[in-house]
Amino acid sequence: MRPRLKPLDQQVIVITGASSGIGLATAKRAAKAGAAVVLAARNEEALRAVCAEINAAGGRAHAVAADVGDAQDVEKIARAAIARFGGFDTWVNDAGVGVYAELMETPRDDHERLFRTNYFGVVNGSVEAAKHLAVKPGGGAVINVGSILSDIGSPMLGAYAASKHAVKGFTDTLRMELQRHRSPVSVTLIKPSAISSPFADHARNYMDQPARVPPPVYAPEVVADAILYAAQRPVRNLTVGAGGRQMTLTAALAPSFADRLFGAVVPPLSRRKGEKPATDNLYAPSEDGRVATPHFRGRKFSVYTEAHKRPRMSLGLAALAIGVAAAWFGRKQIATAARPLLARTIGPLAMRAVRRRPIAAARYALRHPRQTLQLARALR
Repeated sequence: MRPRLKPLDQQVIVITGASSGIGLATAKRAAKAGAAVVLAARNEEALRAVCAEINAAGGRAHAVAADVGDAQDVEKIARAAIARFGGFDTWVNDAGVGVYAELMETPRDDHERLFRTNYFGVVNGSVEAAKHLAVKPGGGAVINVGSILSDIGSPMLGAYAASKHAVKGFTDTLRMELQRHRSPVSVTLIKPSAISSPFADHARNYMDQPARVPPPVYAPEVVADAILYAAQRPVRNLTVGAGGRQMTLTAALAPSFADRLFGAVVPPLSRRKGEKPATDNLYAPSEDGRVATPHFRGRKFSVYTEAHKRPRMSLGLAALAIGVAAAWFGRKQIATAARPLLARTIGPLAMRAVRRRPIAAARYALRHPRQTLQLARALR
């Protein structure tokens, strides 16, 4: 049974990890669009400040202090949403923590605590949400925030990458099982690239310098837009940012080369100049209330992500690019001059569009046979 997801202005959205970064950006954007939001995090003071700001602007927000690693706390979030707004339509599992250290030097307690938040927080939230949404008329959406590190490893963030791999495995399996039981629940995995959130400042850091996320970096609002897109349209997964997608493609196509490349360049790119923060949020909440980090700006837009949201558009853009290339180079030169570039950029988008919307792709091919033939020849 397919879920009937509502427009944002008719939804109640639960967001964990809502006191900073991606969660905070999502809360503000959702409230601005008219949704009622239930915001959860460990820092009650920061949450109440965020809710006061949203309510003062005419929105509807309710704060719940909770640790998502505790199943009872997660049940408390659901009860609060039901008591305050009569239920919820979308549940976003965004809460997360990080540890910057090589795996051999990561203390076991830190590793376990990270998994308690990053993995079991997603498990607790997803299960609690699915129980309610499965019996709700029209169902709803469970949206889990993973990472491009759900697909690849990363030196200095090994424990974090492992937790995000686990989140992907759990999310994919939950989707299968809910579909098997015909539950009207959409399950989406969001996979951000590097984001200019306070994540690195909040992470526990065993390096000799302050931490950062390697560039290219995207603004938290780009991820928030992807999350709210999935709240309104059933979608399997969304990767935010072409930078991360290029890394996962490199690892898939040339794994041995990627191992050497990432092993060499990621550790130095994970450090920045300056002084290390005095505290972290691994075991207790740290200073929150910030959407972005002051150390560098993130890109405000991702063409790749927008095309990912709109497979018909990506197929049309691919065909258009082939047509332009044909006119510029001539048909014989396309194979040698344009094919490598198209295979790296337009090719994956076109193939994704075909896989996700085969009927729409077939209709496009019938209506535009010449462009489709050019596309097939160029990507052959």
